[in-house]
Amino acid sequence: MTKSELEKLISRGETLTVEFKSDRDKLPDRALVEAVVAMTNTEGGILLEGVEDGTGEITGLHRSHIGCGTPEALIANKTVPPVQVTVDEIDCGDGLKVFAINVPECRGVVGTKGGYYAKRRLKLDGTPETVPMTPFEIQSRASQFQLIDPSAQPMAAVPLSKIDPLQRERIKSSIRRSNNADKALLELGDSDFDRALGLVKDCGGRDYLTLAGVLLLTDEQTIRKHVPTYEIAFQVLSGNLDIQVNDYMRKPLVEAYDNIVERFTARIEESEMMVGARRRVAPNFDIVGFREALTNALVHRDYCVLGTVIVKLDHYGLSIYSPGGFVDGVSLENILSTAPKSRNTLLADIAKRIGLAERTGRGVDKIFAGVLRYGRRKPSYDRDIGAGLSLTVFREKADFGFLNFVIEREESIRRSLTVDELLAISMMLRSGEVTVDEVAAEIQRKAVTAQTLLDDMIKWGDVVAVEKEGGVRYMLSPKTEQSLRGQSVPDRMGDSVYVKYKTIVKTILRQKGSIKREDVAVQCGVDARKAGYILKKMLECGEIIRIGERRWAIYKLPDSMNN
Repeated sequence: MTKSELEKLISRGETLTVEFKSDRDKLPDRALVEAVVAMTNTEGGILLEGVEDGTGEITGLHRSHIGCGTPEALIANKTVPPVQVTVDEIDCGDGLKVFAINVPECRGVVGTKGGYYAKRRLKLDGTPETVPMTPFEIQSRASQFQLIDPSAQPMAAVPLSKIDPLQRERIKSSIRRSNNADKALLELGDSDFDRALGLVKDCGGRDYLTLAGVLLLTDEQTIRKHVPTYEIAFQVLSGNLDIQVNDYMRKPLVEAYDNIVERFTARIEESEMMVGARRRVAPNFDIVGFREALTNALVHRDYCVLGTVIVKLDHYGLSIYSPGGFVDGVSLENILSTAPKSRNTLLADIAKRIGLAERTGRGVDKIFAGVLRYGRRKPSYDRDIGAGLSLTVFREKADFGFLNFVIEREESIRRSLTVDELLAISMMLRSGEVTVDEVAAEIQRKAVTAQTLLDDMIKWGDVVAVEKEGGVRYMLSPKTEQSLRGQSVPDRMGDSVYVKYKTIVKTILRQKGSIKREDVAVQCGVDARKAGYILKKMLECGEIIRIGERRWAIYKLPDSMNN
């Protein structure tokens, strides 16, 4: 780091990832190590030793710290596990030097050898501070990096006598009504059933309820006493934000899930439209996607911190808030493509086995598909400062032209369209022309995957590739675009549509050298008559030449005959 880079960093002030430490009165080693611990337990960052707290004035290192080397070894020796920092020594002139200590974010929890654990957080005024970590926060951070599974921890304070047989029967009912549940569980006796699911585990020769067992098998009073962090709210707000429903509950997990789903289902409204002789129906919210979203909120939330899972319906749409951010390796940028992960591994496995969650672990795909297939905006995930996670599904009218296209395409390929395909179609309908890299970013996958996706859609006749300055771009075929917009294909071809078809034909000719009428029909998504019309008009204008007659005719660019 140069002096100018240091001054630019200081000018922005202290943040969650930048801290100033004065060394004018000789900063104690303990204070330096504790500051590093707090930073590595948050997001990592840069600690500037020799800069005044608050003011940002450069006063430099204490004379006893000059010429003694940089503090990498000191920090590594005083932290558990050792924090490997890198240090830049910056000469600021006039005999002043500053240490810029680059602190990585730890994968877990770091403390001093004296047992001190701390983190950084933002105060109400937006300025940062360092605070000690509570035992629950230490456990929460460990679960974020999947170092421990809170849901599998034995709850020694809860006797087995607190098991409520009614809640076990609720779990079995969930298994019976789900096509994806583990039906073999129903053949087990009660105690074997509890052990098989991990609701009860043996510890030192004695059976204990796990946290998952307390949440699923005991009554509301027991949960309220022993799992005070667990709470669910169902809220309904009218257009002017008047509260119609505002219910908080601590019911056992399956009972609470059924209760919320029942209330939500009662508020689903359907609209319909006749497309030819076929009836198309679109709900205002997709119930399959909602169930997956609710399960995710209950299963993946952080049970080490106080907070409420909030399901809210208002004039904007549906929002589901869950305390706790993403686990390590999952982010807003890869939520569609990363492998499924959970901080509560046991609870996630139970949810799949009893039929509450998608067994493949791709519940997010169902959430997105349940919105996109109706021509609506994709759902939005957001994080807040408190590390909570919100999912929003916007309240929008269904696009029946889009829905009809999706259903017809699924019938033709004999499978459901994937989320990647729905995202790509929506993107091209919205943006017109797109590149492979833009599609890759939208579906959160590599460019090679996006290219394969586009190639398949070209084969279907839904997408065409056009060469332009800067490379190949992709767009919906005119026929597909008209279908998506709910428009009938006109018998006569307008000039603007003809120009688009002509560009497509020329692009194919540059790539392959020649083309037949049936190729034009497939690539442009038109019938044979319109394909013949396009080629005839291009022939009359001298833009292509024909070799052969009738069904054996091929077409080339005039320039190609000179090569």
